[in-house]
Amino acid sequence: MKKYIKQIAGALVAAAALLTVAPACTSDLDTMPLDNNQLVSSQVYSTADGYMGVLAKCYSSLILTGQQGGDGGNGDLLGANEGYSGYMRLLFYLEELDTDNFLMPSSSNGLRRCLNCDWDASNASVVKWTYQRLYMAIAYCNEFLRECTPDKLQSRGLYDQLGSHCSQYRAEARMIRAYAYAQLVDLFGNVPIIDETVGPKDLPVQRTRKEVFDFTEKELLAICGDAAGSEDILAEPKGTEYAHVDKVAAWFQLARLYLNAETWNCGNRYSDALRYAKKVIDSPYKLDKDYRHIFLADNDQCTEIIWPLVQDGLRAQSSAGTNFYVKAFVNGPMNELYKTGVGSKGWGNVRAKTTLVDAFDPADVAFDVNDTWGNNKADKRASFMTALPNQVKETWDDNLAMTSTYTRGYGYIKWRNVTRQDEICASGDTYVSIDFPLMRTGDAYLMAAEAILRGGGGSAAEALGYVNEIRERAYMSGNYATPGVRSDVSGKISQSQLTLDFVLAERQRELASECVRRTDLVRFGKWAKGHNWDWKGGERLGKDVAEYLQVFPIPEDELANNPTMKQNDGYPVTGDK
Repeated sequence: MKKYIKQIAGALVAAAALLTVAPACTSDLDTMPLDNNQLVSSQVYSTADGYMGVLAKCYSSLILTGQQGGDGGNGDLLGANEGYSGYMRLLFYLEELDTDNFLMPSSSNGLRRCLNCDWDASNASVVKWTYQRLYMAIAYCNEFLRECTPDKLQSRGLYDQLGSHCSQYRAEARMIRAYAYAQLVDLFGNVPIIDETVGPKDLPVQRTRKEVFDFTEKELLAICGDAAGSEDILAEPKGTEYAHVDKVAAWFQLARLYLNAETWNCGNRYSDALRYAKKVIDSPYKLDKDYRHIFLADNDQCTEIIWPLVQDGLRAQSSAGTNFYVKAFVNGPMNELYKTGVGSKGWGNVRAKTTLVDAFDPADVAFDVNDTWGNNKADKRASFMTALPNQVKETWDDNLAMTSTYTRGYGYIKWRNVTRQDEICASGDTYVSIDFPLMRTGDAYLMAAEAILRGGGGSAAEALGYVNEIRERAYMSGNYATPGVRSDVSGKISQSQLTLDFVLAERQRELASECVRRTDLVRFGKWAKGHNWDWKGGERLGKDVAEYLQVFPIPEDELANNPTMKQNDGYPVTGDK
């Protein structure tokens, strides 16, 4: 199955070579040619493969970085470092680096600003590039929607080949676009809405957070068939090729949208969050029996990944996708202690903060060189490298200063470029072959429990059942017991132990490095104040920061190109500094 989408990536390269690469500012979103649309129509859209190539570009915009692969130049964003500026790497910086999860000592491209939570509209390239990447994905989807219509397929003689799939493919593009808008709502708040009806020379109009939320919700309800009169409908659960989205992806995104609605001043929607989270839980995407399988090179066999972003060491190369999630977390000496799948090619520039380490039982944290998979641990999610000579968990040196040495701070090693049989994949160790699990069922269990605890319906016992299911799987006990793997500790908690704070802690244990932590901390009111971690606010033990930083600034380039746009509250505008 994984092979299918990677073959489509070949058509993508041919189609994408004809796309104009432009800065993704909202006043210049014409990532397709303005003056040679006929060239695109006659070449890209003359075959079914051409259409599939453009759809593949919509998908790959979230994990690849350019037209050549392997950071080989011809990147999608002019003026951006191709390796740094891939979407899933950028999302790590914005969702993990500024939280209680991970440290990266680098000061380039605004990373130290992210670590210290003190960015503004001009000093963090990674913030600007994230904004641009999301609008670039939207632009690709809009282009596909303009060209994939029954009338245009008829005029090009392709209706017999693609006509029966037109509605589904259009729904997939709308799903990718809705995901991008949901991220923009979360990260940037008040942003423009640009759909396929907006002309490339039209000046986009900035909308309120509520208006963008409503647009995103409407799109998701339409494509999953829950809105009357919708024509573009996603495939039934598991009713399409691997790595294409189906209805479950829309349900998952709706659950996440509704769970955060109150935080975004878009109303209390916890009952809706629960309803859609339960639809995901009841879908064919069942929890994998082994948590560790989700993050391996053969995770296309995993039963719970709803929307994987495909990465392949030979055919879908990038330093910005899961290649980053392996290599940044390990260094060469670690490969001598366990099979990383990248040999000596690890960068080793990301470390776990003490708060992430302390979220687990200390007995589970230690790495055993005789048990490299952690089969003898109680909680199998405690994936840390602690066995390098002189390694300590603190992320500061003897002079209490931040350090980039490998032995200060533990490595986090749940991402491994090997198969579940601990074999190196055929693609080798230069680039990894781990698909990124953008959406997976385990998250839906915790969303459902949280929605219940926030008053969204259901019972306390039901919420406890969802949390305990996740914990039983983590401890591989009960229904998840496997021969040769420790299962004597169930991991289950009692009703009296289940609180919102416990859910937040469980989300950290379950979802660390999966790019939702900042959003979680903001939703729980623990990002700006009342909860500190290493280097928050630029201090070793952390300090409170201003609440306006909970929404990132609109990049200055966007404000300069579109004078009708306003900066988010709290940030100085150009000329006010």
